[in-house]
Parts: sequence; C-alpha cells; structure tokens
Amino acid sequence: MGFTEEHQNWIQYHKKRRTGERLDRLERGHGHGERMFLERVWWPVFGQMEDLHPEYEVSDWRGRPYFVDFVWKPGQVKFAIEVKGYGPHVQNADRTRYRQELNRETYLQIAGYRVVAIPYDDLESAPELTISLLKSLLIPSLLKNTEGRSHQYTRVEKEILRFAAHANGFIRPVDLVKETGVDLKTIRKYMAVLCEKGKFKPIQVKENSRICRYEYIHSVLENELW
Repeated sequence: MGFTEEHQNWIQYHKKRRTGERLDRLERGHGHGERMFLERVWWPVFGQMEDLHPEYEVSDWRGRPYFVDFVWKPGQVKFAIEVKGYGPHVQNADRTRYRQELNRETYLQIAGYRVVAIPYDDLESAPELTISLLKSLLIPSLLKNTEGRSHQYTRVEKEILRFAAHANGFIRPVDLVKETGVDLKTIRKYMAVLCEKGKFKPIQVKENSRICRYEYIHSVLENELW
C-alpha cells in the first residue's frame, strides 16, 4: 500500500473515533505542512503510521486544551512533534503568543513528552536532514523499549528481511530460493511466519488466488538486523 492510500485510511480511522472540537481540529489543523512531514520524512523512515496520532489533544500548564500536530506513543515513550513555519511561529507571533508556546513546550516535557520541532522550510528543501536527525533521536528509544526484539528472527528470516530491504519492497519466493539456497516449500513456510509477524503482505494472483510475491513492510526497528 502506498503513502496516499495509507494516509487516507489513517485519517479516516482517526476521524471515526472523534467528535466535536477534536474532530473539527483534525479537519482544520491537519494541513499541507503536516502532510508533507508524513510523506517526506515519516513514511520513508517507518513505512506506516502505527501509534502516530494527528492533532492530539493535551492540556497546557493552565489546564486548557491544546492540540499537538502529532503525538507518537510506541510503548512507554511519548513524542510530541510539531511542524513549525518561521512566519506563524516567529515572524508573525506577538510576545504573548511566543511566550505561551515556549511554556507549552516546557510543560509537555514535564508531562513526559519529548518535544520535537520540525522546521517547515527543511521539509521543502532538505527533508533528508530531518530524516537523519529524526532517526538519531527515535532509534535509541525504540531499541530500549524493544530490547531483544531482533532475537525473534531466525537466521534464515534475517536473510529474507535483509534481501527484501534491498529489493524495492517486493520479493518472489523463487528469488528467495536462489538467494538463500532453501527449497521453495520451506521458503513458503518462512514467509507465512513472517507475514504473521507483520513483516510481509502476500500479493495474490487474481485468477487463481495463488500468492505470487510479497510486499515488504518496512520498520525502523529493522536497523537492528544489520
């Protein structure tokens, strides 16, 4: 599934679970900058939007509701991610608004969130820098919260995952036979297990429902395998 379809499904998923101001804020607040962050940074890193919440409501230090562009909560860690343009957040902000924004960021950290500010201009001109910085920030927390995760894969499963990561997202069982030296029947068993683990999606031939290839579901956690 590509980004556009996944993004639409993700937005609809959250809309169905909201009412009132929370729904209205999602419809108004999730705009061009937020979508650009997802498409140019988040999607290339994760390949999915699990545990990511758009226009997430939190309370500020006064107890008033405040909406963060994105909150990501994988396990015990919490990240508050804001896409910030120079104009709205600096150039066009008065002193009171600017002060309140800084206080909100401090309070979010007190509440247990790690605050990540994403420059809008970098999303347009240098998304690869943002990708690099985000990986450096997120991966240590992910590894800490998933200690021992890489041990859930057998040697052959790791070989399959490495091969898939360099195969443009799709692999065929016959290619894996050549790559691993394992017979076709056994390869299909490995692929069934990896599909259950959420690492692949089977693609069937419409005529006979036979699985002809698999789509690789990328995760930043696969950095552990290399």
